[in-house]
Amino acid sequence: ADKNIAWKAKVPGVGWSCPIVVGDKVIVTTAITENQRKPSAGGGFGGGRPPGGGGGRPPGGPGGYGRDPQPPDAVYRWEVHCYDRADGKLLWKQLALERKPRIPTHGSNTYATETPVTDGERVYVYFGMHGLYCFDLAGKQLWSKDLGAFKMMMGWGTASSPVLHGDKLFILCDNEEKSFLVALNKLTGEEVWRTPRTEKTTWGTPYVWKNKARTELVALGSPKTRSYDPETGKQLWELNIGMGQCSSTPVGDTEVLYLGAGGRGGGMRPGGFGGGAGGGGGAQPPGGGREGGGGGLFAVKAGASGDISPKQGETASDGVLWSVPRGGPEMASPLVYNGHLYVFARNGGVVTCYEASSGKQLYKERIPGAASFWASPWAGDGKVFALDDNGNTFILDAGPEFKVLTKNSISEMFWSTPAVSDGAIYLRGVDHLFCVKQ
Repeated sequence: ADKNIAWKAKVPGVGWSCPIVVGDKVIVTTAITENQRKPSAGGGFGGGRPPGGGGGRPPGGPGGYGRDPQPPDAVYRWEVHCYDRADGKLLWKQLALERKPRIPTHGSNTYATETPVTDGERVYVYFGMHGLYCFDLAGKQLWSKDLGAFKMMMGWGTASSPVLHGDKLFILCDNEEKSFLVALNKLTGEEVWRTPRTEKTTWGTPYVWKNKARTELVALGSPKTRSYDPETGKQLWELNIGMGQCSSTPVGDTEVLYLGAGGRGGGMRPGGFGGGAGGGGGAQPPGGGREGGGGGLFAVKAGASGDISPKQGETASDGVLWSVPRGGPEMASPLVYNGHLYVFARNGGVVTCYEASSGKQLYKERIPGAASFWASPWAGDGKVFALDDNGNTFILDAGPEFKVLTKNSISEMFWSTPAVSDGAIYLRGVDHLFCVKQ
């Protein structure tokens, strides 16, 4: 265990945002308060009591419990930390906001779960209901914007990360009161367009799908997932995926987009939060889902338009190549690689592999020794990599047969998706940022 660690850096506070790499820097966000309680493995899901012991709101705890959860009565500091990717030294840190939280969050979630995004010159940092901030790479704040504060389902907090495309920055704010998708000018923060949404709370990050027909902005939602024109905010298509929890990010190639919701039955079971899409996408929360359950997995064809929902009892339509009931991703986003689609379950260490072109299940296996998968998988060199919450990275053969090649372990708790850059892997645990190199 703990081999090949080039460096590790202590990160104060708590945050499930993923690290991002820009040039010679690694950037993470965090939320810090006094007497802070850290999420712990098993905390807040699987029947475990919330960190801090049950229904009370401990000092420094996040406070999202009970029928009418309240924000914690504690001042938080929302910060951006920038490290040297060569040795892990802290280059700068900046305070974005200092105040008492505007909304509660679940004990396994954090107030810094959204992953920042960069265009190589600026870093865009979104703290959900606590504002959006733009910094240059030297740490100077260029602009900030308050998009409002709205109730989230069950007081579980936020997780959807900002997305860049061209000169626009996109924010999806699905909540219990007033859901919307907004495009902002990335240089000034000024609003370019805003589209109201009827979907309630979601936690997944939107996906910019560059397909053979056009470029789309896809927002996972339940019951309806919708695609928009990123230039205007006009809806291109909608797909009824059923009732379920929307925490992952869709993933696609030039031909097909793969997406789905987690949750089975009407389980309103608190869960936790994991990493984002392979392309620097955001983090993703609570298990369970809305009443009625859901959990379908869908393959959407490029060029789809209008309502592409398959008819009752059917698995395909004009716009849907195939679908699989109860195959949907939970926390970890799906992975498409070399003609195969991989879905890692949140609990039980289970991976399912499908033929991407047909939806045919090639295998569904429990990975020996694997715990829960909150972080999203990644791939390369004919291998699939998946990080569990106990710090084990399992390396699977990317072929049609289930084969675990090896595993690497770091003794810490992980729910964030690693960043991979130039042969190094940057992993953010509950306490540290790690750089792993062969």
